Amino acid sequence: MNLLDKIFKNNSQNVEPEDEQYEYCPNCDANLTLQKGYSNDLPFWTCKGCGKLLINPELDTDNIAWVCDKCGAMLNIQEGFADNDGEWTCRECGFVNRIDLRELYMSEDEYQAEKNNPYRGLSDEAVLALSAYEELEHIDGHMDVIKVRHRESGHIYVKKLLTTYNRSVFDYILEHPIEHMPRVLELYESDNCLIVIEDFIEGKTVEEMLEGGAICEKLALSIVIDVCKILEVMHGLKTPIIHRDIKPSNIIITPEGDVYLLDMNVAKWFDPDKNDDTRYLGTRVYAAPEQVGYGMTASSAKSDVYALGVLLNVMTTGRFPKELRATGKLWNIIERCICLDAQERISVTDLIEALQGLEENDAE
Repeated sequence: MNLLDKIFKNNSQNVEPEDEQYEYCPNCDANLTLQKGYSNDLPFWTCKGCGKLLINPELDTDNIAWVCDKCGAMLNIQEGFADNDGEWTCRECGFVNRIDLRELYMSEDEYQAEKNNPYRGLSDEAVLALSAYEELEHIDGHMDVIKVRHRESGHIYVKKLLTTYNRSVFDYILEHPIEHMPRVLELYESDNCLIVIEDFIEGKTVEEMLEGGAICEKLALSIVIDVCKILEVMHGLKTPIIHRDIKPSNIIITPEGDVYLLDMNVAKWFDPDKNDDTRYLGTRVYAAPEQVGYGMTASSAKSDVYALGVLLNVMTTGRFPKELRATGKLWNIIERCICLDAQERISVTDLIEALQGLEENDAE
């Protein structure tokens, strides 16, 4: 936890001036001197290499740093500071900091663990309710998507720890389940994230199916039509919900052949009065131009149509449209989905009709 251990490392193999010396992080060995903003007269510094808080050893602080919640100034070097006063007005910015000895951590690791604790700020009732779910494994290696088992019923669910979300969208889905989307059972919002308990859908994602190569056109059409029908419900609400993350890993087919659309993490309500998204979200390549700041309007139902067009091309060719285009009438449909101008794209309802027509022609 020392900032200025004066750990000077002179590499004899390098030809440098004798008076040029560098200071290094005692934890990860990163060169502090080269880190932007660093100065050895600072009271503390967070190493950009490992994220550890390093306190200047020349200060009489017992390696403890009380930091202003507003401006980040170190409080316990300010004249008259005492941690037993209950509060302290920062001498730098005037912000009144609430002093709670329960927030005194023995190490930076302990502080970071508590700071990032997904359950931080939850009520005792919420923590108790979540304790009913036994964690089994992280799904696909994602630390924020966890397969869980209810301790009493034995049923399997998914617990998600979302840091990007629209709470009102999840509230709506909780009260109004959408067919062929995972049912949301419980929602808890902590200081750090939204904790979602939802149905676990057993099956194989389109991404997994594509590992064996392109999917036959007949199956691809059938899957996309089913996804369109799910989106038709979302887009048909009084205030439409835009999914904004249609991609192979978010579409799963159950052993019974049912198609489910997953992950409403970046979903939003459509606002016709907005001409740009507040935040640019979505998955690169599948996201429409307006989702990443290049369109003339905000995300809309047509943004999901764009992703469906890319998806269709990937499913039937194994490649993105700019790499290899589908052929024939299918490409004509895809082209109507991926127009750069959202107004020129077809609707989900029209896409269903076009794909069903293609299915009928193929059956003849």
